[in-house]
Amino acid sequence: MSLPSSPPKFRVAICGAGIGGLALAITIGKFAGHNIHIDLYEAHDTISTAGVGIVLSRRTSEVMQEFGVYEEISRVSTKPPFPNHWIKTRISNIPQGGFEWFQQTVEHSPSHLQRQDLVNILEQYLPSSCKVHFNKRLTRYDKQLPGSLILHFADDSTATADVLIGADGIRSSVRKTLFETLDRDDVDPSKIGHYTNPSWTGTLLYRAVISTKKLSQMDPNNIALNDFFIFCGKSKHIASYPISQGTMLNIVAQVADEQKAGTPFEGRWVSDSSHEEVQALYQDFEPAVKNLLKCCENPSRWALHAVNELPLSTCDRVALIGDACHAMVPYFGAGAGQAMEDAFVLGRLLAHPLTTLDNVPVALKLYQDVRLPFAQSVARESERTGRMYESDEREVLEIQKEKILEQWKWEENIGAVAQWSEAERKLQESVGGGTGQCENGA
Repeated sequence: MSLPSSPPKFRVAICGAGIGGLALAITIGKFAGHNIHIDLYEAHDTISTAGVGIVLSRRTSEVMQEFGVYEEISRVSTKPPFPNHWIKTRISNIPQGGFEWFQQTVEHSPSHLQRQDLVNILEQYLPSSCKVHFNKRLTRYDKQLPGSLILHFADDSTATADVLIGADGIRSSVRKTLFETLDRDDVDPSKIGHYTNPSWTGTLLYRAVISTKKLSQMDPNNIALNDFFIFCGKSKHIASYPISQGTMLNIVAQVADEQKAGTPFEGRWVSDSSHEEVQALYQDFEPAVKNLLKCCENPSRWALHAVNELPLSTCDRVALIGDACHAMVPYFGAGAGQAMEDAFVLGRLLAHPLTTLDNVPVALKLYQDVRLPFAQSVARESERTGRMYESDEREVLEIQKEKILEQWKWEENIGAVAQWSEAERKLQESVGGGTGQCENGA
């Protein structure tokens, strides 16, 4: 006769079953087993994801190896044709034909894959300690006196949890409630709207996936067929790279208007576009780009928003990860990777034997101290790098090239596994001391 299993040490609710939420559930399940019960709440009736392509860097691959999913992801990803070579960048706003600006070389070539393929694999690795609830869009949460949390959903249902993690994206209801209920000693009341509401960057993105076969039939020698390219022009650029084992190309065309940055965006953030609209925006670009865009049959238009830099990402037993915490512009292709790094460090802290319900706030504060400054620095530098790609002043191209290459060196910094080791050391030093209440990490 087997002994009854001990009850979970606490219950974690994760709002949002995107890449960050899935990665967090996997991490907790892998390192805590059934010692923590997980409720994963998804606003839709299935687990899906916005966007199309995704780049998995060395840092992200390191986390995937810790999850135990790296080999499976490798089977559905696309590697660059030449080791150590990655992005080729061109000045393309020359109708007669552009020219190569520079190439980036990396020690470990990143992989490219469809975002939904990644989500599907992560979903398969959800632990048995995790229960998924569909059609549950959080609207707000309340704190009960004993310390547990009441979650309120759009369908008027409620649930309870001991710990709440907001992985609910750029329009996060968890972030909104967290800042609106903070003690006024912890946050300037005049800035609450600044923290809860994302800002339009003034940039429109046009996304599409095209068949490499179709492009090859139209333009057999098109330079974009096999490599990762960035085609640059004044206030606009296009990123294109192979996915689905090279059978498809992911295309992201970007048009910036710095005068509109920070102004309200009128209309839907994501809407249908047309290849005629996209082609018109790049009519002064080189022939290879024009042919690339001719293959974009059903592009979508995205008003690019970002989360304004937050002073904190946790309070008491509530924390934010991924886009809910630091939604960033895509010029490093780092948003999903940073969400997974958040999830890994936070999940390891929650799963740690030293973490109990009483000292969860301490663990969450350590997560904030380790991850928030780093992720926010990536967001800042990504924005800065994007602006560098969109300057076509010939006399400063060499200077800009060196600056861009220097910007990308953030990838060489310590990854999430090393950050977790730092967080664990701090947990061992501080557990039992301090409350971890809402403290600005600055």
